[in-house]
Amino acid sequence: MVTNAHVVGSATTFTVHLVDGQQLAASLVGVYSPDDLAVIKLEGAKNISAATFADSDAVQIGDIVFAVGNPLGLSSSVTDGIVSYNGRSVSEGNGVVLPSTIQTSAAINPGNSGGALVDLDGRVIGIPTLAAADQQLGGAAPGIGFAIPANTVKLIAGQLIGTGHVTRSDRAALDISAVDGINASGQAVGAVVVELTPGGSAARAGIEAGELITAIGGRTVSSLADLQTVLAQMAPGQKVAVDVTSQTGVKRIVTATLSQLQG
Repeated sequence: MVTNAHVVGSATTFTVHLVDGQQLAASLVGVYSPDDLAVIKLEGAKNISAATFADSDAVQIGDIVFAVGNPLGLSSSVTDGIVSYNGRSVSEGNGVVLPSTIQTSAAINPGNSGGALVDLDGRVIGIPTLAAADQQLGGAAPGIGFAIPANTVKLIAGQLIGTGHVTRSDRAALDISAVDGINASGQAVGAVVVELTPGGSAARAGIEAGELITAIGGRTVSSLADLQTVLAQMAPGQKVAVDVTSQTGVKRIVTATLSQLQG
């Protein structure tokens, strides 16, 4: 079974309640937090069928879809809507940026996470994951929800099932750990490199620990979240210019070949 990483949290064992009343033990197979996906394995399941995944790249704006889940604890609830956009990058917070989500007008509420977004043929086109927040009024923004596309789910879940970890994510990485760079006024002004993976993308480009990244690929980086968002929209193998500033204030631009984000 595939669900969201934020649904399983730190748990490794679960009880799964099926619609026919069965309660089955399950254990964790693997988690890939960058795409907020997790796989768990049911024990002793009988008379259940697997859902069918659709090609999420073929989904078009205006397609009618249904979100199936347990919103607010109301089991097996269904909401309907359309595909509003295919390929939207959104931030979940906590360092998670989803690069190519399916935006839908079907209501996504707490408890929908890890469920299914299906087309008119009942094929899964994505996994509902979050609703947009209304920054002015607070709370969820009505009619704006996001699902992880089925093709991403198949790519990641297949690797978790096969080996327990992900080596091919199709997501770009700079191979660093970083924190927000803060100026004297307390404002975030970039991402400070704390540590580099030996032989990784940043290390090969000559970036050093302590340097401040202020732009990548011509896009301004004002915080670590900015850096994560920009990288989520790039591809492994892509060559990009990275603007860095040393601890002594020396500015330079280096070229980095992005690697594959693993986990």
